[in-house]
Amino acid sequence: MTDITRRYVHLDENDRSLSLREDRAPLPGAEEVLIEVEACGVNRPDLMQRQGLYPPPPDASPIMGLEVAGRVVACGEAVSDFEIGDKVCALTHGGGYASHAIAPQTQTLPLPSAYSMSEAAALPEGLLTIWHNLFQRARLASGERVLIHGGASGIGTLGIAICKAMGAEVYSTAGSDKKCRHIETLGATKAFNYREQDFVQELDALGLRGGIEVILDMVGGDYIGRNFEVAAPEGRIVNIAFQRGFSAEVNFLPLLMKRLTLTGSTLRAQSAVQKGRMVREIHERLFEFLDRGEVRPVIDREFGLHEAADAHAYLDSGVHVGKVVLRP
Repeated sequence: MTDITRRYVHLDENDRSLSLREDRAPLPGAEEVLIEVEACGVNRPDLMQRQGLYPPPPDASPIMGLEVAGRVVACGEAVSDFEIGDKVCALTHGGGYASHAIAPQTQTLPLPSAYSMSEAAALPEGLLTIWHNLFQRARLASGERVLIHGGASGIGTLGIAICKAMGAEVYSTAGSDKKCRHIETLGATKAFNYREQDFVQELDALGLRGGIEVILDMVGGDYIGRNFEVAAPEGRIVNIAFQRGFSAEVNFLPLLMKRLTLTGSTLRAQSAVQKGRMVREIHERLFEFLDRGEVRPVIDREFGLHEAADAHAYLDSGVHVGKVVLRP
C-alpha cells in the first residue's frame, strides 16, 4: 500500500488559489484507516482555512476537507472495527479534499444502508457538531422545543431532521420563504424568514416567547441578546459560529433571571478521545435512524474535485439549501 498515487487539492499560501496536485497516499497509523474517497463534504471551516482565518492544528493535514465517504483500502495494525473493502464515512483530521484520506477508526462509521456516497460524505462533520452541541452540551430531551438558526445550512437541515427524530419540537430561521418552506418539510414546526420577520416577535405571536428550551446559534451578533428573550427558564443556548460578528451589546439580566446556560464549542479543536465518544454515542442512540434513512443529509449540489474553487464560491453565496459535496 505504499505506492498509491493520491490526487489532492493544493492551497497556495500566497494567492489562496486552489489547484490539483499528486503525491503518494499516506500510510495509516496503528489505529487509522486509509479511505479511497468517493465523496467529501465542503464546509465553512474549509472556506475560513482558505482565507487564512482557521489554520489547521499542528498535527492535522494541511489539505482541506473534514469529512469523507468511500472504501477502506488499508488498515493500521491495531484497527479492529473495519476491514479492507468496508464502505464507510469518517471525520478526518484534514485531508478530505483528496482521492485518498486518513481517518482514525474511532471517527469512522459504517456507511448507512440507505445512503449514497454523497449523502454519507455530507454526514460526519454536521452529525458530530449536532450531537455534541445539542445532545451532549445542551442536553436536549424528547418533548422540548429547540430553535435552530441557519436552518437551511448543512448543519441546520441535518439538525432539524435529527431533533425531529429524537422527539423535539423544532423551530428555525432561514433567509427566504422558499428556504423556510423547504426546512418545514424536514420536520420544523415553523421556520421564520429573518429578512422579513423578527423571530422574537413571531415566537411571541405563537405564545412561545420564553418557551424555547434549547437554541443552536451559528449567527451571533445581535442574535445573542434576542436568544435570551425567547429562551425558557433553565434554557440552554449553544453558539457554534458568529456569522454576524463576535461582538454585541447584550442585556445579561435575563441570563440571571431565567438561570440560562450560555455555552459554545468548535469541533476541530476537540481531542480524538472526545470525538470518539461522540461517535460511540451516535452509534448507540442515533445510527438506527440513519441506517433506515429516516434521517439523512440534504445534498444541494455536487462538484468535481477540480472544481473545489467553484464549490467554495457557491457555498459562500448562501443560495444553497443543505450540503455541497466534492466527487473525486
